[in-house]
Amino acid sequence: MSRGPAAIEVHRLRKSFSIPSVHRDTLRDHVLGLFRPRRFETLRVLDGVELEVARGETLAIMGRNGCGKSTLLKILCGIYRPDAGTVHVRGAVTPILELGLGWNPELDAIDNVLLIGTVMGLTLREARASIDSVLAFAELERFANLQLKHYSSGMASRLAYAIAFEAAREILILDEVFAVGDAGFRLRCEARYRELHARGHTVVLVSHEPRTVSTFCDRALLLEEGRVALSGTGPQVAEAYLARLAAERRDPAARTA
Repeated sequence: MSRGPAAIEVHRLRKSFSIPSVHRDTLRDHVLGLFRPRRFETLRVLDGVELEVARGETLAIMGRNGCGKSTLLKILCGIYRPDAGTVHVRGAVTPILELGLGWNPELDAIDNVLLIGTVMGLTLREARASIDSVLAFAELERFANLQLKHYSSGMASRLAYAIAFEAAREILILDEVFAVGDAGFRLRCEARYRELHARGHTVVLVSHEPRTVSTFCDRALLLEEGRVALSGTGPQVAEAYLARLAAERRDPAARTA
């Protein structure tokens, strides 16, 4: 692993959202709401997060739903702006956060490979040259000319990951990459990840799966209430995550987020 400048550095990162304190679900609520000021409350999602990812390293982020994982990934990708703190990402990023984002459902798989591939940084020539390998990786050759609106969610997910692995740039930001598809597809994803890791790609991934974190990640973080509660090796953080879940099952009052 390279010991040069870190690929990603985050210091004192904070992010909050304003959410309405009163829901307006009916037409009457909306009409009456025109004459009443709407109150908002602040939901703090990230609260002083610190992290660093070396070049060529794989960092996992674990934590319960709502702890800030997705918000953190979106800030690293430049989708959200932080309220405070600093974020330095040194390298081109390939994100896979919301499957299907950017698809044109009226186009077939081939045209969407060209569309999303170029969005992810491939030249048009590279995207055209990748069509056969992308469809083979996703096992969608038979459905190459089928409009995406007729795809199942699993088919669309496999296509999204196949394109991303083909277009992978220096830094990959992945959300539950090994939770998509059947066992055969997951094995292909694992093999492709190992290839990318061997070539020196930097990876930040979110996963709830302890095996993934223990097997594929150099380090891991556990987020709780928008803060880094634990930083360590993949097995250490995965074990701590499982222990917290077990404690909550025994005593729901032990939940801290």
